Amino acid sequence: MRSGVTAVLSVLTSAALLAVAPAGTTPLPDRMADTGGGSQLITAVAPRTGSTTGTLTWWDRRDGRWVEAGSTPARFGANGLAEGASRKQGTNTTPTGLYDLPYAFGIEAAPRGTAYKYRPVRQNSWWCQDVRSRSYNRWTEPRPADCRATEAEHLVSYGSRYAHALVIGFNYRKPVRGRGAGIFLHVNGRGPTAGCVSVPADAMRRILQWAEQAQRPHIAVGTVSGGTAITRY
Repeated sequence: MRSGVTAVLSVLTSAALLAVAPAGTTPLPDRMADTGGGSQLITAVAPRTGSTTGTLTWWDRRDGRWVEAGSTPARFGANGLAEGASRKQGTNTTPTGLYDLPYAFGIEAAPRGTAYKYRPVRQNSWWCQDVRSRSYNRWTEPRPADCRATEAEHLVSYGSRYAHALVIGFNYRKPVRGRGAGIFLHVNGRGPTAGCVSVPADAMRRILQWAEQAQRPHIAVGTVSGGTAITRY
């Protein structure tokens, strides 16, 4: 049974998120400035920039309208969210903005029915976050000499959190050193993330079974209102 405090926080979070999609209004993606041009979209919404929890929803575009395909509670960085264009590495904030989803990966095999490009995590799989490295913000096998182990994630060591995941294209195509690296949509750990977005394991599996590369899915991360409002992206 949840404690009274947890129950109150849940109610407050739900009430705040209702402001994004009041009953009877246009679906959230139809009110956004951009959705990436594809016919699939994931939205991750927090009540405010200081929040560590919110709601993640995945959508399909059908007959000219966005239709909800699923929804789940989400977790964000331990220090909340920050504008992606000015975020700093090591701040434990989740970058807001609209991003593509280059590929999926996981320690476990892809869920049955997954069609998305899926990369298996091996013992020598690393994600380099070393700003001095030529491999900054890239998957490497093995870890290159110019990428310090203390500045990289040994993917297999993340256990259930990286059982299944999607790479979020934040600072990925043309990386700006020091802005951030290794931002994923992955399975929940014990609490907030270091800057990623996380969801329950079952939801992560369902998202991978739903996503289709040909539909060019994107993820939009933002808040209910203010300068990082999700509708601005």
